[in-house]
Amino acid sequence: MSSPQARPSARNRRRQRSTRLTLAAVLVGVAAVVVVGAIASGTPLLVSIAAVLAVVLGAAASRITYSELVTARREAARDRAAQAQAYRDITVERTAENAAFVEEMQSRLELHEGIIVELEDALAAAQQRAGDAARRLAAETRRHKAAEQDSRDSAIRLEQSRAGAEARANAAQMKVAELEQQLDVVRSELETVTAAWQAAEAHKRVI
Repeated sequence: MSSPQARPSARNRRRQRSTRLTLAAVLVGVAAVVVVGAIASGTPLLVSIAAVLAVVLGAAASRITYSELVTARREAARDRAAQAQAYRDITVERTAENAAFVEEMQSRLELHEGIIVELEDALAAAQQRAGDAARRLAAETRRHKAAEQDSRDSAIRLEQSRAGAEARANAAQMKVAELEQQLDVVRSELETVTAAWQAAEAHKRVI
């Protein structure tokens, strides 16, 4: 990258350009004054000298103006090239960032899908245990009703067994409810991640 000493600032370049153009205008003005003065004197020699001097000064002014025009065009071309390179760098950077974002979204999507599969398996197992507990509870209830006519001690033991079965059934149902709630949360997160990933894919296609 050019240092400030090696490459003048835009303000300095404008000041130098203005000075040179002013010098060119002064040269043209001087040539005009000399020619007018020579014509006013009426001396052919002075007119000839003034004409030659006017041509030289006009040529010098034209050279200065042309040089400034070429320099301005070169500087404009360099500025446009620098801007184009900056835009290319920005595009490359944004493309890399978008690719990284898409990759991250895909990883998160795969992670959430794996969690959903695990939760669905756990939910199915919990539902199976809940069904088994409910069936055992029904069987214990039937046995309890059949044994109520035998003796008080048998009824007490069956009541305890029935209470235990109810407790296990309640615990299984609570576990099912908890897993269902976790599954809903993960599904919601999956929808959010999917939407973000789709938006990133759409942005990548636009770029």
